[in-house]
Amino acid sequence: MMKKAENIIVGISIGDLNGIGSEVVLKTFEDSRMLELCTPVIFANVKIMSFIKKNLDSAVALHGIDKLDQILPGKINVFNVWREGVDLNLGTNDDNVGEYAIKSFVAGTNALKEDLIDVLVTAPINKYNIQSDSFKFPGHTDYLNQELEGDALMMMVQGNLRVGLLTDHVPLNQVSSSLTENLIKKKIETIKQSLIQDFNIIRPKIAVLGLNPHCGDGGVIGNEDDAILKPTLEKIYSKGTLVFGPFAADGFFGSGQYEKYDAIIATYHDQGLIPFKTLSFGKGVNYTAGLNKIRTSPDHGTAYDIAGKGLADFNSFKEAVYLAIDIYRSRIQYQEMSKNPLKVKEK
Repeated sequence: MMKKAENIIVGISIGDLNGIGSEVVLKTFEDSRMLELCTPVIFANVKIMSFIKKNLDSAVALHGIDKLDQILPGKINVFNVWREGVDLNLGTNDDNVGEYAIKSFVAGTNALKEDLIDVLVTAPINKYNIQSDSFKFPGHTDYLNQELEGDALMMMVQGNLRVGLLTDHVPLNQVSSSLTENLIKKKIETIKQSLIQDFNIIRPKIAVLGLNPHCGDGGVIGNEDDAILKPTLEKIYSKGTLVFGPFAADGFFGSGQYEKYDAIIATYHDQGLIPFKTLSFGKGVNYTAGLNKIRTSPDHGTAYDIAGKGLADFNSFKEAVYLAIDIYRSRIQYQEMSKNPLKVKEK
């Protein structure tokens, strides 16, 4: 249960140690004001983080801990998930390093489930080197969907621009068959509830993009928009949800039409993420909506080509920390507002 709005404990899974994750984490907390906003806990190993810190010539002070009840406010805490050394070759793909990315992520997820941290911010992983007999998930979101309560929905956030997905990591040739009435209803309800409790928007307006070019042009370029999307959106609207569309995707963002809505739902991954990343200028955040716990991440990958060179832009990671804190506080406020103010009289 959420209990506080101050001194929020931000758990951080370290991601691929050969990528830029450690760099953007350390750069984020070089600003001492961040420690007035939250208490970070990095799930890794203090020795390896010290090695990376030295390599980057970072001045941050790290506080190693072996138990989560040793977390100190005002410090950059590093929880020792493992003890052994890890050989790093910055900028390269390494299956062994991928195993440690998952050790960090699983430890952070467990701490989140047990309320030992308040929110989880995940540094980038390599989706290929994390695969093993014990971890067979495409990425963070699918694992969190299994471990936490609720139905996960990928939402990209930057300021008032919020883009959700009906289908996320689905091959393009399977998108059409994946769009069912039940899926559309569930995803729209998830994003509506998230807008209310996570972003304090009482009556959110949601736009849905069409699947086919020009929404099918009346069936000339596919019939999914007329046969599935339109009737389903009409049913949802008739129940009181302010959902609109489907809209032709090609001009929706360029015309500024997206600014009229609190969230936009794309039918597939690239339809939503290409315009989002074009507009967000490296400050976008990936938020896993629909779950009982809060997880955010930067909108970029491991960036092996610049790893270890001190060139990584940390703004997206910092925004991920800010958003996680903001949503945590919004949920506290929502819980307070949702309480029944009338006490039940004893009989």
